[in-house]
Amino acid sequence: MDLTQKIRVIEDFPKKGISFKDITTLLKDREAYHYTVDTMVNICREMGADVVVGPEARGFVLGAPVAYGLGTGFILVRKPGKLPGETVSYEYALEYGTDTLEIHKDAIQPGQKAVIVDDLLATGGTALAVTKLVEKLGGEVVGLLFAMELRFLNGRETLKGYNVHSLIQYDE
Repeated sequence: MDLTQKIRVIEDFPKKGISFKDITTLLKDREAYHYTVDTMVNICREMGADVVVGPEARGFVLGAPVAYGLGTGFILVRKPGKLPGETVSYEYALEYGTDTLEIHKDAIQPGQKAVIVDDLLATGGTALAVTKLVEKLGGEVVGLLFAMELRFLNGRETLKGYNVHSLIQYDE
């Protein structure tokens, strides 16, 4: 299935000059969504993951069904103040300023193999923050898997040394 045909492109959103790739059109298409999740499950199975980790919010939409398909648990990574238990946080740089992500302190066991699943790889900042959280808890990141990748933003360079996969790639 050509998943690029299921992605709506919105020009000049959220600002002029941006060609926004909207995954909601893929998610609402039953066949495309199932195909995407099934393909991600197969890729993750080859990585030998014990658990799937997904950052909010679209990482939940893809990561949870992938975890279900693998028969593993699913771990949420959220913005500060959203998780009820004791957390570990990681602050990372954005183009202008910083952001922080958190994970429950008991979410990952030392040596546990984790795959990170999200909708989009752009600059790689969020994905790197999630990998650092997993590693901070003693987990091993066996791979990162994205539905879409904007290659021109060089996210793979940020994630150099990690096993990175994406189903759809855009060069511009």
